[in-house]
Amino acid sequence: MAIKYQFNKLAMQALQKQIKIRQNALPTLKSKETALRLTVKHLKEEKEKINAEFHQTLAEMEANVRLWVEFPELLVMLEEIILTTQKIAGVKTPEFSNVKLKVQPYSLFLTPMWYTEGINQLEKLARILSRLKVTERKMEILEYARRKTTQKVNLYEKVQIPAYEEAIRKIKRFLEDVDNLEKSAQKITKQKVIEGGEA
Repeated sequence: MAIKYQFNKLAMQALQKQIKIRQNALPTLKSKETALRLTVKHLKEEKEKINAEFHQTLAEMEANVRLWVEFPELLVMLEEIILTTQKIAGVKTPEFSNVKLKVQPYSLFLTPMWYTEGINQLEKLARILSRLKVTERKMEILEYARRKTTQKVNLYEKVQIPAYEEAIRKIKRFLEDVDNLEKSAQKITKQKVIEGGEA
């Protein structure tokens, strides 16, 4: 990374300020990266549990597969998935809250008794699938944020901080050289004045 700077004390102070900002931000960024990594790991475990619950519910419903043929397709429809927002390490993510189903009116006397249980099973299935989709979306968002945070940590640690340190080192050397030249010039001038006075 090429940093543009001048060889003077003001430029050196500006670079020192920039390096301090990055050094102070680094621990926070590393903590955020760790928190995001752990959260993604927990979400993967949660996704596996939800998947297992989904397959178990499907297996239960398959036991009555012959009855489902009689179930009217448009009796139950998913109306809304209710979400809230949750912040994880400063990243906004969706959080599953509930599902709303729209159930068409039906007669309890003229329809089979198991329709009510079927509606409950469909609601359970909708809730599980919604949780699964929201968990997957949450994982995507947090994984993207983790990658970006890792890139920033690497940029600060491996590129910018060393570049600023090198620039400060060069400015210090230059200023020391200028100071030494001035002292040498003063000594030579003083020596000439002394020699000129003796003559």
